[in-house]
Parts: sequence; structure tokens; C-alpha cells
Amino acid sequence: MKFPSREIVESIRREYPAGTRVELVQMDDVQAPPAGTKGTVKGVDDTGFLLMRWDNGSGLNVVYGEDIVRKIPVVKTVCYGRTKEWYSRAEAEQFFFHAMMNSEGSEQNRYMKIYTELKLGKAFCTDEEE
Repeated sequence: MKFPSREIVESIRREYPAGTRVELVQMDDVQAPPAGTKGTVKGVDDTGFLLMRWDNGSGLNVVYGEDIVRKIPVVKTVCYGRTKEWYSRAEAEQFFFHAMMNSEGSEQNRYMKIYTELKLGKAFCTDEEE
């Protein structure tokens, strides 16, 4: 196996910082988690491997240039000054829909603003006025 250059490793580290959520597309290893398994990047080593914590408990790393993962899009919301990252837009929409339906007045308006931004496909949604 040929190891990637320092520049490539740094590029991988920028693209997959610790905490990045990914989904496995393909891994050619008998111990590989099934395709579609989601996991969290713990870091990137000096050979460009993604150090992983798979949701199914596996710790098998992603090999640069051989295995394939895709980043799971993150939706960030800020409500009442608190930031939350959502790895499922549907879960975020459901949360803010229920919050909106179970509140009234200015509180309902805050939740409705975020819910509307989620439905419009925004990646960053806030209750703050722009």
C-alpha cells in the first residue's frame, strides 16, 4: 500500500474532522460493518485512515483510497441561544413541528421560524431575527 502525502492527509483531516458523521458505502473487509452503517470519525491518522466509532460498535477504520464513506449532512439549529446539530433533518423537523404545535405566542413563532427554515432546506436555522 502506498501512503498518501502529508498534503493529502491534511486535506482529509480538514474534510473529516473529529465528530463528522459518515455512512459506509463500501468496505472490502470480512469484518466490515454492513453498507449503510453510520459512524462517527474520531480522527485521521498519519496514513489518512479515518479512525472510526461505528454505531454498531465496530471500530474498524476506513482505509484511504480503498473504502468509501459519505458524509452525513448536518443541520444546525439555534433556539433560545442553544445550538444543536442534527444528523437527521426529519428528526429536527419533527421536533420543531411538535414544539410549534404545543406552544403559543412568541414561543410558537420561534419554533415556527426554525421549522419553516428546515422545510426550505437550510443547513443553519435560527430563531433569531436577521
